[in-house]
Amino acid sequence: MTSRYRWVILGVGAAGAGAFSALRMGLPALGPALRDAYGLSLPQVGFAFTAVAIGVMLTLVPWGVLTDRVGERPVMGVGLAGTAVALAATAYAPGYGALLLGLLVAGMFGSSSTGASGRAVMGWFARDERGFALGIRQMALPLGGAAASIALPQLVDAGGLEGAFLTLAGLCLTAAIAAVAFMRDAPPPDRPLPTVPAPPPTRDRRLWRLGAAGALLVAAQASMLGFIVLFLHDARGLSAPLAAAGLAAVQLIGAGMRIVAGRRSDREGLRIAPIRRIAIRNFALLALLGALVDAPGVLLYPALLCATVSTMTWNGLAFTAAAEISGRARAGTAMSLQNTILAVGGALAPSAFGAVVEATSWTSAFVVLALAPLAAVFVLRPLEGDEDARLAERERRLTELRLMEASG
Repeated sequence: MTSRYRWVILGVGAAGAGAFSALRMGLPALGPALRDAYGLSLPQVGFAFTAVAIGVMLTLVPWGVLTDRVGERPVMGVGLAGTAVALAATAYAPGYGALLLGLLVAGMFGSSSTGASGRAVMGWFARDERGFALGIRQMALPLGGAAASIALPQLVDAGGLEGAFLTLAGLCLTAAIAAVAFMRDAPPPDRPLPTVPAPPPTRDRRLWRLGAAGALLVAAQASMLGFIVLFLHDARGLSAPLAAAGLAAVQLIGAGMRIVAGRRSDREGLRIAPIRRIAIRNFALLALLGALVDAPGVLLYPALLCATVSTMTWNGLAFTAAAEISGRARAGTAMSLQNTILAVGGALAPSAFGAVVEATSWTSAFVVLALAPLAAVFVLRPLEGDEDARLAERERRLTELRLMEASG
């Protein structure tokens, strides 16, 4: 499959994922404005952020199932347009309850872009490009979040919360229009490709195992991204703007490293083995970080940068693996199931990490956090053999197909 249009599909899919990520990852930048506008306490502000995540978790799998049935174009078009409408209504929310409802509905519609955009890439890109392509798609998430984190406070200064939410609505509406205008079903392959039968995603133990490992890996990622600013500010004495700039730098570098990880996995032709290597590296770097908490900055800051960036590099490989386990026909459901499990892990881990910091110390918290990717190494081990078996079976069927064509 070499159609140049695949890059258009990738661009549209990345734009849709990035537009929703601007809301999901950029919303915390509106925290002070929300608190002042609605007279909220800190827990109430936190629950406003959680409302989006709850909406996402409730609808990821249903959107994925629908994508497998009707295709990416209608799902992304309707879902992102619905997100835009919900955000436009949120811009004029008269009270806290209406704000929560608007953000919940925005999350419920916005999650449509997760499985649909990933499934589109799965269909248009051959296996030897898929990791790279999904790495680019995953790169759009932190980029969208970083851009929104910078732009939203300025939009609040210029036009209040209404201006910020209406801008987010405009982004999602633009992405919806692009999906309707440019998203297309993948062309059939030149020859029938061999497939290895798999059970439905929700009943496939391999996907649940992959999701469990992903939850352990995302625990480290969410905790590092969620607390790096507080660590630099509270434990190391950096100013809040400088610490926030450090977070932005980490997100940008991490976005680029997702592409590097995807390209490398394509060259190897493997997904699980690279994820296990990343997990081992994450364990080592987080343990080292725990030992360097009180070390001079010349030692600590490079370790902090490497550890945080490393925790961000595995996501695209995990989504690729989920899609390849289930196959093209069920890729939307498989990716959505994977993302649902990750969303749960990502929601719970930062609170637990913060509790460990408060009860003990930053050193202890980083060391305990290092155990999560270490556990993922062992959880993933059976899937490495399964991937080898699937590839061998695929090659056997492909060889049989070639022999049949030659004899025919």
